[in-house]
Amino acid sequence: MNTVVDPQPPADPVRLGKDDVASLFLFESLDPDQIEWLADRGWVVDVNSGDVIYREGEPAAVFVILLSGEVSLRRQVRDSELELVRTGHRGAYAGATQAYVSGIENPAYSNTMSATADSRLFLLAADSFGEVIRTWFPMAVHLLEGLFFGLRNSDAIVGQRERLIALGQLSAGLTHELNNPAAAAVRATATLRERVAGMRHKLSHLAGGSLDGSTLVSLTAMQEKAVDRVGTGPHLSPMETADAEDAIGEWLEDHGVVDGWDLAPTLVAAGLDADFLDSVAERLPAQHVEGGVRWLGYTVETELLMNEIDDATSRIAGLVSAAKQYSQLDRAPYQDIDVHDGIESTLIMLGRLIGGAVTVAREFDRSLPRIPAYPAELNQVWTNLIDNAVDAMGGTGTLTVRTYAENDCVVVEVADTGPGVPESIRRQIFEPFFTTKDVGQGTGLGLDISRRIVVERHGGDLRVQSEPGDTRFQVVLPLIQSAS
Repeated sequence: MNTVVDPQPPADPVRLGKDDVASLFLFESLDPDQIEWLADRGWVVDVNSGDVIYREGEPAAVFVILLSGEVSLRRQVRDSELELVRTGHRGAYAGATQAYVSGIENPAYSNTMSATADSRLFLLAADSFGEVIRTWFPMAVHLLEGLFFGLRNSDAIVGQRERLIALGQLSAGLTHELNNPAAAAVRATATLRERVAGMRHKLSHLAGGSLDGSTLVSLTAMQEKAVDRVGTGPHLSPMETADAEDAIGEWLEDHGVVDGWDLAPTLVAAGLDADFLDSVAERLPAQHVEGGVRWLGYTVETELLMNEIDDATSRIAGLVSAAKQYSQLDRAPYQDIDVHDGIESTLIMLGRLIGGAVTVAREFDRSLPRIPAYPAELNQVWTNLIDNAVDAMGGTGTLTVRTYAENDCVVVEVADTGPGVPESIRRQIFEPFFTTKDVGQGTGLGLDISRRIVVERHGGDLRVQSEPGDTRFQVVLPLIQSAS
């Protein structure tokens, strides 16, 4: 399709009569001289169905008014175009609508206009349109410029604050989550150092010459068997654990192990039982049973501590991985993704915000295909929706994150058991700066930003269903081809 509009009138332009100009609702209050000025400077163009009148991103050169026919306005969303509006209303206008605003360098069309039926247009060069507005309506221009720049600046400032607030929440959450495994690793390392020192001391005592070589070899073999049992023993309930500790404690007391009750929990945690200890006792002289058992206790405790350190460092690595997944660090901004990866990383990052009083239910359809998307931006959507859901529940309730297929789309649903969104404000919740939170608690941009990301960036839809105890925000993302 070719662009058919020339930014300048032809040598012999078709003019619109003064009565026809005056009949357009945009000009209905102008005086005769103003109508004549417009009629002398505007020109008429006939376009065919399918013609592109102007393209998004090109210099905004003309102001376009529809006289007859039908036109469509579209915006580019990645590799596809999203239709914003289609109209046949006489007098509908588009194009260089901001030509009167000073301070905008090289203004461009914000959308693409094309004819969806044979149409007739009335055109004004952007310079002429800007001149007439500034000359005829100076006060209105000042007000509109103030509104335009004021909204743009406030949107930027509040948007930045919204991002900083989110960053602060995530940083606090990540720090909190990292603190637990890091502290566990430090504690386990300190204890491990003590146990290794004790094990060296006991080994020195056992090998001091009172044990023959074959007995010492046999004891080290039992040591290896004890190590093999660590982490592979049966999982015991609290009651079963208490019974097992009682049994080990009695065995230790019967064999003269002083204060054996402090050793019993470690041996049970390592999966050792009375039968195993009997095998150890059979290989040792009676006077060395206590030393041998304590040496095995040090051995299995060091294994347990190393397992604890491994678990703690693995959790730290997992949190770092989740942070990278959430921020999409070192990743392409646009890629084919599994939506569940971003949801999981967001839930991890918001773990402190969600807290222990909120139950998180995951109802994921793992068979869903990967979709082309901007994952970092979608993570911002998940953050806003989850934050709002937890806030709506007052920090107590059930947060359900659900995924499923719907026609040719993937749907991500964030549901909460809060009081619901009143029907009277459902149309407003996606508007910029509208918030139901207390003053200072919200910017009113979370859902607006989410809607823009879903609708404008991904060509999808963001909708809400709500009743008391069941509010669902549904993000609909199309299964479209990946951008090249």
